[in-house]
Amino acid sequence: MVESSPLANAIQFFKNFGLFDVVLPFLLVFAIVFAILEKTRILGTEGKKEDQIPKKNLNSMVSFVIALFVVASNQIVNAITTALPNIVLLVIVAVSFLMLVGVFATTNEFSLKGEHENYYKIFIAIMFIGVILIFLGAIETSSGQSWLGYGYDYVLNYWGGSIVSSLILLAVIVGAIIYIVGGKGGNEDK
Repeated sequence: MVESSPLANAIQFFKNFGLFDVVLPFLLVFAIVFAILEKTRILGTEGKKEDQIPKKNLNSMVSFVIALFVVASNQIVNAITTALPNIVLLVIVAVSFLMLVGVFATTNEFSLKGEHENYYKIFIAIMFIGVILIFLGAIETSSGQSWLGYGYDYVLNYWGGSIVSSLILLAVIVGAIIYIVGGKGGNEDK
């Protein structure tokens, strides 16, 4: 029988206490919503016209209430606690990829966006799709199956159906429009 360490016991205590299911999701949602409200100043500002600052008390109260609503919903908390470790794994994969690319770069500072703009856009698109897939895999339906699993099963079962073929046609049309409109035109100033 494997004897557990004091650190493993402490983590288990925090898990039983609700740190990972209540406290950390609450703090995460509170901090993100508060930062968005402070940055956007949606709820107004106070002070003189030249020294306006966001209304911190109102922003904090709204952030507090939204964070409590999120913690009260088990489905949202489960999606957050399932998706965030996978997103961190995606970030680690991205940093590892950039380190490997950096090995072959010159001695100057490597800038994927500045030197290789097309690769940068592809990299961002892949990361965005990865995040979407992670969250679709974390959100569960009432039957317990993830949205990603449900969509995958639907595509496998109804591959020849009109919905799937319509989505493929729509993707091809949008791709063609982006390709045509995204090209550099001949109206550039000389």
